[in-house]
Amino acid sequence: MQKIPKDPIMCLSFINTQLRDSYDSLEELCRAFDADQKEIEERLAAAGYTYQAENNQFR
Repeated sequence: MQKIPKDPIMCLSFINTQLRDSYDSLEELCRAFDADQKEIEERLAAAGYTYQAENNQFR
């Protein structure tokens, strides 16, 4: 299974691409990757991005 990048900008790009192409929600993506949703949200929040559920992407 592919891992989610640790670098915030690479993580942002990876997550948004996966959300756009393969998953209907961040929760679904996290289940598929066995990832901690809170950890991802905190990592990206530290870089200035928040999850927008209505758009299914981080901005």
